[in-house]
Amino acid sequence: MRVLIIEDETQLADALARGLRRRGMAVDVAYDGASGLEMAQINRYEVIILDRDLPVLHGDEVTRELVSGQAGPRILMLTASGSIGDRVEGLDLGADDYLPKPFHFAELAARVGALARRPEASLAPVLSRAGITLDPGRRLASRDGAPLRLTNKEFGVLHALLAADGLLVSAEDLLERVWDANADPFTNTVRVTIMKLRKKLGDPPVIKTLPGAGYKI
Repeated sequence: MRVLIIEDETQLADALARGLRRRGMAVDVAYDGASGLEMAQINRYEVIILDRDLPVLHGDEVTRELVSGQAGPRILMLTASGSIGDRVEGLDLGADDYLPKPFHFAELAARVGALARRPEASLAPVLSRAGITLDPGRRLASRDGAPLRLTNKEFGVLHALLAADGLLVSAEDLLERVWDANADPFTNTVRVTIMKLRKKLGDPPVIKTLPGAGYKI
């Protein structure tokens, strides 16, 4: 899962990023609304944690831009104000959830996970193909009924390939979906992860490589 944190309190933003990364998420951070919106428009995120009172570009404007698309990311809005009126206003803007400051990290992480589990209209919550079953909500994967012990990156790659429903997924697309902005696009990390995933999936092989194009199941 890839998450973007847009928060101008740098210590808070960095602490949230560290905590979510420890839970296996790929996390990017922006410290103002304008740079956060730019990152959200360039990259693909499942969830965006968005402070409402942002410099340069207010969080309300960021939200309006994000929800104007047909399939934008889930938005968890943060604010220093916990009044009912502010919560309703934030949700009316298009945010999917609302969390007033101060908050406990465990609650924020749980809300992020719940938002990410909300299925897209065209995507089943549990994915199955070629004998492989993957449940993103419970983070479980199996092949022909046998559980698979996958790392977070292997799980993310398998999720992306299954969600493609037999279509080709490029290495660049996998890097964008599963790794964060600090990943080097010229490394062989995707190829190595695919190699390890193939080994864990066992025989007969189900991941096909199209040289120079990408991978598919």
